[in-house]
Amino acid sequence: METVTGYVEHIIYQNQENGYTVFVVVCEESEITCVGSCKGLTDGENLEATGEYTEHPVYGKQFKISSYRVVAPTDAISVERYLASGAVKGIGAALAKRIVKMFGDDTFRIMEEEPERLAEVKGISERKAREIAMQMEERKDLREALIYLQQFGITNTLAIRIFDTYGMNLYGIVKENPYKLAEDIDGIGFKIADEIAAKIGIHTDSDYRIRSGILYTLLQGVAEGHCYLPVDKLLIRAEQLLQVPTTYIEQQLPNLAMDKKLIIKGEKVYAYTYYYAELSCARMLYELNIPMRESAQHVETVLKSITKEIRMELDELQVKAVTEAIQNGLFILSGGPGTGKTTTINTIIRYFEREGYDIFLAAPTGRAAKRMTEATGFEARTIHRMLELNGAVSEDNKRGAHFERNAENPLETDVVIIDEMSMVDLPLFQALLKAITPGTRLIMVGDVDQLPSVGPGQILRDIMKSEAFPMVVLQKIFRQAGESDIVVNAHHINKGEQIALNNKSKDFFFLERNDVNVIYKHMVQLIRDKLPAYVGATSYDIQVLTPMRKGSLGVEVLNGILQKYLNPPDGRKREHVSGETIYREGDKVMQIRNNYQLEWEVVSRYGIPVDKGMGVFNGDMGRILEIRENASELVVEYDESRRVTYPFSLLDELEHSYAVTIHKSQGSEYPAVVLPLLTGPRMLFNRNLLYTAVTRAKSCVTILGSCETVQSMIENESENRRYTSLDLRIRELEGLEDLY
Repeated sequence: METVTGYVEHIIYQNQENGYTVFVVVCEESEITCVGSCKGLTDGENLEATGEYTEHPVYGKQFKISSYRVVAPTDAISVERYLASGAVKGIGAALAKRIVKMFGDDTFRIMEEEPERLAEVKGISERKAREIAMQMEERKDLREALIYLQQFGITNTLAIRIFDTYGMNLYGIVKENPYKLAEDIDGIGFKIADEIAAKIGIHTDSDYRIRSGILYTLLQGVAEGHCYLPVDKLLIRAEQLLQVPTTYIEQQLPNLAMDKKLIIKGEKVYAYTYYYAELSCARMLYELNIPMRESAQHVETVLKSITKEIRMELDELQVKAVTEAIQNGLFILSGGPGTGKTTTINTIIRYFEREGYDIFLAAPTGRAAKRMTEATGFEARTIHRMLELNGAVSEDNKRGAHFERNAENPLETDVVIIDEMSMVDLPLFQALLKAITPGTRLIMVGDVDQLPSVGPGQILRDIMKSEAFPMVVLQKIFRQAGESDIVVNAHHINKGEQIALNNKSKDFFFLERNDVNVIYKHMVQLIRDKLPAYVGATSYDIQVLTPMRKGSLGVEVLNGILQKYLNPPDGRKREHVSGETIYREGDKVMQIRNNYQLEWEVVSRYGIPVDKGMGVFNGDMGRILEIRENASELVVEYDESRRVTYPFSLLDELEHSYAVTIHKSQGSEYPAVVLPLLTGPRMLFNRNLLYTAVTRAKSCVTILGSCETVQSMIENESENRRYTSLDLRIRELEGLEDLY
């Protein structure tokens, strides 16, 4: 690490949200370009920064700051330079010169300790002197807070969040209970709070520490998809984290329950929010589950007319599904590929359209919504967009991202149909149910054998498991679908039956390849040269799916290789390097976390905005349209022609998506899918994962790898069990209803 000291001559770029700043520092007559998180930094300030020199491929030598502190200017020249820079509102070059001429080297001390004396300078009234004093005090408080928090290894970005949240109370909170930071500040988890506590000298068996560790353990479970943890697993995990006896942890569980931080139900321990989210969803489902007054004879007559019109006969289960959807406020339709879900949904839609009902169609992701639109001919939106997501943060910062459609402002429609329900997690499902009033039909469609949602819960599976609501599971594979080996093999896989890997199929291929480098070579050949013409698509549309992130056939390695060959360097394509990643115009990319504040817009062919909104979500895939180095930003176009401008400081939310994990591919459909399957952990290489991967392909599946691996995946029923209990909450309410 090296240290540089000087004054900020010029700020080139500064992100107001996270403080990422590019600026020029003058030290001993030389100029240094510095980059780092320096929120609140202004031209003219004196700086002492620690970091290291790096070589940027475009901008050359830069000093990357790891920590810094603003130091008060000590001589008259430095003070005048600082004031003349505009750092203090209301003071320009001429006034700065008069102030320094009067007070000399003592200027800064007077401005901070005797600001009323500024009124002695011509052009400064007493009111203006007070305003300058307030600015100096605010900047001084922030600087001191940053310096104080730096000793605990807290970055300036996090330090600013802490200061914005607590103000001058942060000192007392950090000294007394630093674990409160983990509860209140986004980006500070238990581990950071624990490091602060250790430096302050808080004992490892502190009540504060143990309580925070328990809550952290529960939230780690939520990140894995669980809504609760069995008490024995919670104690084991918390003991490993805290390194204190289990008895100490057990003692704190009732205290946290009394403080309404968690709920204990028998041997299950829930984070407070998720227990009541499941309970709330169960209650709202029951409220929607009311019979609808539709004459059976009328329904039958209309259905006959529709099937005659579309020239398609429905089988017995499909007729039952359509009838149940019409005659109930709540209905679940499930089934694997080729079982006629789309035909059934289309018939339901036609019935309601003919009867004059308003219908909303939605799906969890943009790609799934696009598929739904293509399959039905009716506009489908993402659930977030249907609920009118508002990512704006209010001035009082009390209301962040939220849905405009809720219990007070429900959806104004008669029917809501949600596709790909296996992808919907508990928080989103709760928000959806809040926006639907009893009397509005809710029809949920999905394949229960797909992988569960990325977020907590397994909504579709739990609702079906409860057996409390009208439901139809389609099972018959229709003749046309049965001609596809993708469909047939998917059903074999789902039943645990081995599939033919003899390459006699027209749409399901297997290439035995046991050398990783050979797999790389053939993967590129397939995507670039062979498959596009075969399936009538572009290389961009063909997707590599893999079970893993790490390893030689994981997402991280594959994306580097595929970018090199599918979107190679080109003098006409602009690039930007961020860390070890090269972003290039034309790259396939994916958003890897929910960002409710990012704005998107849809523009016409003439560049005129025709639609706009907020929110880009984990799993959204798009393409880099443009890189603007001068503005330090790049533009990504997602599904539905939504364009999002990313400042370079947010590029940690984007990763390449030439290859994606099978889990991230849920809800998507690609013309062709390439699956590299060689070796991997047994818990990951299971039947459920292979089934999901195969059903993502529309026209062609190609597996590269080991025949034994494919066979063992089909035999492997093991899934990472999710601890969820929506089905239990539903049954509890069913028992209560039976009492009346």
